[in-house]
Parts: sequence; structure tokens; C-alpha cells
Amino acid sequence: MSSATPDRIFGPVSVDGAAPSTAMLHGTTVALGTTAALIVGESGTGKSSLALQLLAFGAALVSDDQTVVTRRDDTLCASAPPAIAGRIEARGIGLLAAEPVSGVPIRLVIGMDTVEKDRLPPLYHCRILGVRLPLVHRVDATHFPAAILQYLRGGRSA
Repeated sequence: MSSATPDRIFGPVSVDGAAPSTAMLHGTTVALGTTAALIVGESGTGKSSLALQLLAFGAALVSDDQTVVTRRDDTLCASAPPAIAGRIEARGIGLLAAEPVSGVPIRLVIGMDTVEKDRLPPLYHCRILGVRLPLVHRVDATHFPAAILQYLRGGRSA
């Protein structure tokens, strides 16, 4: 099944048609091995909460709240701005320390502003710095963090 929705665009858009090579995005990024998930959404939508759950399941922190995204050919790599590297916010607890990883290729974008209602949703995509990436929407269910980790391990088959 193909998506009938247009690609969402995150980050700067070039006027002259050439995509910029670096952008600072309002988003949290976690990595599992050699791939990363970029979690985007408005403040208060649960980006850091999801990231903390993923960290508890074995993911590594790339960056919380702000992510530097750099295009290398057709790959986007995520890193933390130096001022916030190794820190993640836990509301009601404070800033927590976490060993950061850097320069990890982004495999998936998670949009926290939209709640997915379909049991088997269509394939969604977004564009960042001119690169097309798969996009999933937030799922309000306990399996969501585990499903994200499995997506990073094996991708989506349908």
C-alpha cells in the first residue's frame, strides 16, 4: 500500500532548489547500534519521555531537545550540540546524564504531534535537508517503544 499523503518537510527549505547540508532541529534522537530515530514534535508531546523509555530498553542517547542533522550524500547523520551533549530532561526529576553517541545515520522519524489511529497505517515519509525518510506517528499504547526498537533493528515489511 502506498501513501497518498505528501511528504512532510522538517527543517530549512532552500529557495534555489539546493538543500542545505546542516540543520538544527527541535527534536530528540536515540540510536540503536548504527541507526537512529529522530523524535520530533511540539513541546510537551513526549519526545524526551519516549527517548527515556527507549534508553531503558537499550538505546543510546544522541541528543535531547535539539539535534544537529548533517547531510552526507543521501544519508542524514544526527549529533548533539556540544552544550547539551550527554543530557536528557526527565520532567519532574531534572536533567539526567547519559553517555551520548554522535554521527549516527537517521533511519526513522517519529512524529509525536499526530496520534496514529490505524491498526496497519499506510507508509508515511518526510523530507529533511532534501532526504526522504520513513515517518511514523505516535501510538498511544505500551508496545510503542518496543515497536520503535524493532523498526530500527529490522525495518518495516508492510
